[in-house]
Amino acid sequence: MSVEACAAIVQRGDPERFRLAMAAPVPARRILFPLYAFNVEVARAPWVTQEAMIAEMRLQWWRDVLAEIESGGEVRRHEVATPLAEVLRAAPELCAPLDDLVLARRWDIYREPHADAAAQERYLEQTAGTLMGAAARLLSGEASEAAAKAGFGQGLAAYLRAVPELSHQGRIPLVDGRPEAVKALAQTGLTAIASARRHRFGAAAPALRGAWLAVPVLKAVQRDPMRVEQGDLALSEASQAARLLWMGLRGR
Repeated sequence: MSVEACAAIVQRGDPERFRLAMAAPVPARRILFPLYAFNVEVARAPWVTQEAMIAEMRLQWWRDVLAEIESGGEVRRHEVATPLAEVLRAAPELCAPLDDLVLARRWDIYREPHADAAAQERYLEQTAGTLMGAAARLLSGEASEAAAKAGFGQGLAAYLRAVPELSHQGRIPLVDGRPEAVKALAQTGLTAIASARRHRFGAAAPALRGAWLAVPVLKAVQRDPMRVEQGDLALSEASQAARLLWMGLRGR
């Protein structure tokens, strides 16, 4: 029931966020790793079984955990739930948006496409946007709408990278897959991240670095939208490390 166990889960399930968290100060890691491990567990719940009912039960289990944390009562012991409860004890109001994050992941269980472009954006806002907003709140003690917008940009970049695999799994990831529509979608993410850059995040800065790593991915989509279908959007570990170092040198 340790932060180290959460870090191992993140390292296996979300290597990019693991590297981002490892670049943060040690006190910030104690907050980020339980939150990111929770996200890994929720995100993979719809994919570990082909039985929709079982996937729904897995997501409901995490909703129950959040309800226990929010109530202030005893929380079931679990390698992620226990450290998460310790982290959220200082901000129980985050349980409600994190519950929305879990609910949004129900889309991953089924094969129906998003109803429209607004539903697709709402999915990204409630997943990656909520996660980054919660991380910023926990690190700085302040709610940050700007952080959630930056998280939307990061989530969009990750989502576009995942399009080929989602299609292979029988999903319809994009409401409009035309090159011009994909290009416009990338611009939406870049605009969201650009708006966040105007804010000073202070202690929450380590939570935002994933958004800055998303910028070159979204710019690549703008230049050539066909790279989404080709699956040619991954940033190398060396590129990520170089950008993180540059952020650190500039104090960002």
